[in-house]
Amino acid sequence: MKALLNRQSIIIASVAVGFAIIAFFSVTFFDSTGPVTNVGNTITRPIRTAASNVTGVFERIYASVNRYDELRADYERLVAENARLSTEVREHGNLMEEIIQLRLQLEFRERNPDFDTEIARFQSWAGSNWTSAFTINRGYANSVIENGNVVITEDGILIGRITSVGATTSTVLTIFDTTFSASAFIGDGDGSATIRGDFNLMRSELMILDHIDDDQIVRVGDSIVTSGRGGAFPRGLIVGEVVEINMHPTGIGRYAVVRPARVFDLLQEVFVITAFEVADD
Repeated sequence: MKALLNRQSIIIASVAVGFAIIAFFSVTFFDSTGPVTNVGNTITRPIRTAASNVTGVFERIYASVNRYDELRADYERLVAENARLSTEVREHGNLMEEIIQLRLQLEFRERNPDFDTEIARFQSWAGSNWTSAFTINRGYANSVIENGNVVITEDGILIGRITSVGATTSTVLTIFDTTFSASAFIGDGDGSATIRGDFNLMRSELMILDHIDDDQIVRVGDSIVTSGRGGAFPRGLIVGEVVEINMHPTGIGRYAVVRPARVFDLLQEVFVITAFEVADD
């Protein structure tokens, strides 16, 4: 048995050497890989093809990983750039808002040299069906605003007055509220009257002009301004115009319905009068 194995080994070795000699002479003398090499190539071609395919797959995976890293880096760079630009836009917007407010305040003071004012921004309406009020972004920590200060628009239209002052916000009670009242003139006349809020008209943003002198002429379209009597309000602030005239249910005296000169829903900036010259009665 051992001798048989030795003979088989010798035969296999001889065949291998023979193939090697044939391949050597084929390449040397005939410039060809020869039949032996061709046979080897044929046998190993599937393996080489599979290896090539696997290599291609890994190369594509590697390229995809690199591409993902590049895209991720680009994304993070864009996110950072967007954050930077957003900050610049906000800062620019805040700066422009300050410039606009300063310009409005300067123009207002030029038109009203007798007033000391603070400009404020409207924030939100009070959440109540029983009052007409809103908050502004000024309080005792960032202004000199006090309770009782009068609130107007940039063109001198009466809005209301301050009723509560917080650290950085304050509450403005509007001219529509049932607790609001002010002495008023009708047109250019000197007759006394009172402009006040009325619960039934509050949500319609209308007011009542009451306590009209018997000899005072009142017409639809007449303008209503503050008289300054009593010292609570400056003289000459615009309130609105008469849209309706009626007799009281008791039959004694007249009252008028007044529409404000400004649509309150469009309020953005207001002026708080912190000091003014009191008119002589």
